[in-house]
Amino acid sequence: MRAYKPKDDVQKKSYYTDRYWVAPQVAKSAVEDDAVFAADLAAIKAKFDVMDAYIQVGQMVVYIKPEDNYGVLELLRDECGYTQLSEMSAIDWLAKKGQFEVFYQMLSMSKRKRLRIKCFIDEKQAINSVNKLFRSADWSEREMYDMFGVIVNNHPFMKRILMPDDWEGHPLRKTYPLQGDEFAAWYEVDRIYGKEARDIIGPELREPAEVNRYDTERFSRLGHEVPYGYDIKANGEPEKGLDYQEEGGVFMIEKFLEDDAKIIEDRKR
Repeated sequence: MRAYKPKDDVQKKSYYTDRYWVAPQVAKSAVEDDAVFAADLAAIKAKFDVMDAYIQVGQMVVYIKPEDNYGVLELLRDECGYTQLSEMSAIDWLAKKGQFEVFYQMLSMSKRKRLRIKCFIDEKQAINSVNKLFRSADWSEREMYDMFGVIVNNHPFMKRILMPDDWEGHPLRKTYPLQGDEFAAWYEVDRIYGKEARDIIGPELREPAEVNRYDTERFSRLGHEVPYGYDIKANGEPEKGLDYQEEGGVFMIEKFLEDDAKIIEDRKR
């Protein structure tokens, strides 16, 4: 038997220790356990190289080479009955692997099966568009370029879809600051009034109420994550309340400061 260890105050102990916490993987099973998925995988392997394949949460996941993405999706649509591309995007693994993981979520209504195609690409490596196969890929590929900086070849209109055309950086990368970088802080001021007005207007406050840099219980620490419940002040950093209005306030409206706020614990009030 294992030796008993006291579990006093276990909820107060820090358990987030890694900078990028990775959730435990859901159990995987062999593709051979499902006859339909086994036949689909055999069809893919007959024409393309498969790096890995398994079933997870009732779906088959197949890793392929990035240059085969168009051909594999065309095969799945025309020969395997996966007629819908319900979702596609990228995952930022630059800090860990120096690569992006691009995925395509496929759906077959006739088979009532879901299949996910995945591949890894380098940071500046382009990937082929699948817009000609599935029109749903049009905006998804533009969003992938806009948010992550993944370049998609042969797209009919490859430009940003959410951010302005002249925006610098890609907001969904893990290295992008939660409240934006220096460019984001001055973007509207520079565009509307010009850089000469910076000293007069000041930088933008981009939703400071949504991000509390001293909140170590909800993982919204600016710059980098810290262990759960970590005492920031003990590290020599002074705590300062957030100011929700510009200096001078707004006419006829009382200036609101975080330090003056009162938290009501009784939800029935």
